[in-house]
Amino acid sequence: MKENNHSMTALVSCFSRAYHAHNNEFKIFNDSLAIDFLKEEDYLGISNNMKKGIGFFNPSFDGNENEALEWIVNNQLSPTPLGRGAFAEDSLENAIKIGARQYLILGAGMDTFAFRQPNFTNDLTIFEVDHPNTQSFKRKRIEELGWKIPENLNFILADFTKDTWADSLVNCDHFSSSKITYCTLLGLLYYLSEDDFIKFITNLYDLLPSGSSIVFDYPDKYTFTEEASPRVQKQVAMANLSGERMLSSYSYEDMENILSDCGFLIYEHLVPEDINARYFEEYNNLNKKEKILAFENVNYCLAVKK
Repeated sequence: MKENNHSMTALVSCFSRAYHAHNNEFKIFNDSLAIDFLKEEDYLGISNNMKKGIGFFNPSFDGNENEALEWIVNNQLSPTPLGRGAFAEDSLENAIKIGARQYLILGAGMDTFAFRQPNFTNDLTIFEVDHPNTQSFKRKRIEELGWKIPENLNFILADFTKDTWADSLVNCDHFSSSKITYCTLLGLLYYLSEDDFIKFITNLYDLLPSGSSIVFDYPDKYTFTEEASPRVQKQVAMANLSGERMLSSYSYEDMENILSDCGFLIYEHLVPEDINARYFEEYNNLNKKEKILAFENVNYCLAVKK
């Protein structure tokens, strides 16, 4: 993230969810508030920048500007935010059924879950934890929209490269280290070094009781190699240009060992083929337009504290 700026990748992720909810009859993940959250100038600005980038994303593309935007969103921008969003909220519902009473949205970005809560969250306390710049931008936008802050929502300022983020959470009166907690780390691991990730997971272990769970997406070991798919390579380049450089990638064995050493066991792990089958296959069968497929080098993981 560039100094004194909010996260641009979080804003683009919000745009991709907004575009999908607004333009697709069939929904993979319906973030119904994303279109409202984005200012018109932000939505149009991202749209126009993406249209201009069609030559980078698809040099052989032959179509008009609106078709170019649709191609870029469906192929490049939305697959991971939509798939991981669906996986995270499905897993949250299951976690609540077996006792979770706190939800930590770590690296919350422009997440709108707290404002569109389903009935199953009635006994849930929610904590949005993110960088001060991004959270300041988000809270200002919430104010502009006139959205009421839900009583069960708490905002926590944090820099995940520093251990003090955990202290900020502990010092929040509404957080309890004895309550089973469900955590999401969506779109976050890409931007942490391996050492920072290990410290991060270690801090989570110290904060949470047994039975708590974490859900995250992560880049596989081929992400920064020539074996990565062309669109993954372009995603890496796009993130780097935005000032939010991707730093690390992991094999399944790496991830399993890191989590185990930090006190977590993998409960569910989805590779792209699994993600396509669970979240994209039905959409692609129903939708006659451009298909949406999971990114080739991105996996999803659900891990539980021992």
